[in-house]
Amino acid sequence: MIELNERQSVLRAHAREWAEELAKWALDLERTPDKVYELLDLPGMRFLSRTPIPEKYDDDPIVLDGHPFRGGGMERVTICEEFGAADAGMMLAAPGPSMSGVLVSQLGNKAQQELFFGRITERPTWTFFALTEPERGSDAGGMQTTLTQDGDRLLLNGAKRFIGNAIRASLGVIFARVRPGPLGVAAVLADTGHPGFVATPIPTVGLCGNQVTDVRFSSVEIPTDRLLGSHLSPSRRGLLGAVRGLNQLRPGVAALGLGIARGAYDYVRAHRRALTSWERAELDGIGLSIEGVRQLVRRAAAASDNDDPGLGPLASAAKSRAARLAEDVTLRTLGFFGAGARLEHPLLDKYVRDARGIEYMEGTRNIHHLNVFQGISQGKIIGK
Repeated sequence: MIELNERQSVLRAHAREWAEELAKWALDLERTPDKVYELLDLPGMRFLSRTPIPEKYDDDPIVLDGHPFRGGGMERVTICEEFGAADAGMMLAAPGPSMSGVLVSQLGNKAQQELFFGRITERPTWTFFALTEPERGSDAGGMQTTLTQDGDRLLLNGAKRFIGNAIRASLGVIFARVRPGPLGVAAVLADTGHPGFVATPIPTVGLCGNQVTDVRFSSVEIPTDRLLGSHLSPSRRGLLGAVRGLNQLRPGVAALGLGIARGAYDYVRAHRRALTSWERAELDGIGLSIEGVRQLVRRAAAASDNDDPGLGPLASAAKSRAARLAEDVTLRTLGFFGAGARLEHPLLDKYVRDARGIEYMEGTRNIHHLNVFQGISQGKIIGK
């Protein structure tokens, strides 16, 4: 069993306190996503807006009870579970480096990293990560967004869909095709203020604070020095960079689903004090399921921190299991309140709707099942 050490336990205690404070505005944020701008001075938002930033670009790290925090894998899943248990939408609405920060850390040269993380440390900055396309879903190999050379500039044309925070962001990473073939995909660091960049919010059933967005590019000019990974070999940039970044971040997505399940579970415990023996057994079973997935999530986080070659299939297994757990647990908890539960308990209803979104974050379940199968066949997750 993987337990948190003292340092991680300190982070969990603070994260739980921050998340519970932000949860007071959960329903307000769902109705009015711009509510997030009024909450930026709260401790939880300040922490999220600065995590993760590499040590060399952060002269003033966040210190809690004497421990500096920069956002490793186990730290990330600890934070995500606590915020997921309070309000996953609030965490996803927060500014910060998020997914783009991981890609810039992996693929960016010194100047690109200084540009990106310099903005993050100066002020609250929203970023976005644009990979998924209309009609293509998670099929990155079929990407149609293009990046073409035009003199001393690059022109970006195409569309991305289901991109979180793109309407708020000033900076993000966009994947586009520069030539045919599996090595023909590149990533660029783009400003949203360039002409031809248009972001339109998409109405969603859950996780509304995230403001999932449809993004269109019409001859958006990208300076050539914003091409990520140009100093690396073709096999180390583009889609491979995206895969590596997603593998690092999937344990956090899994922890967000775990947190949603735990939040619904805690809601029942807080609002149904008198339980029948059958209900008590049902709730105990849910608690055991949550702990089982928590251990898998932490195992994947440890693999991320230790550069374990089994990270890919472990991260996929954790994400797939957590997505299913979130859906199953939130629906089962409705049964503890009978008919009309979703109307009478709006926060529980929010957990149910938010849980649906975890399935579609960073790859759907069929992709993760394939990754897990490949990991087992290659012996990467046996006996670890």
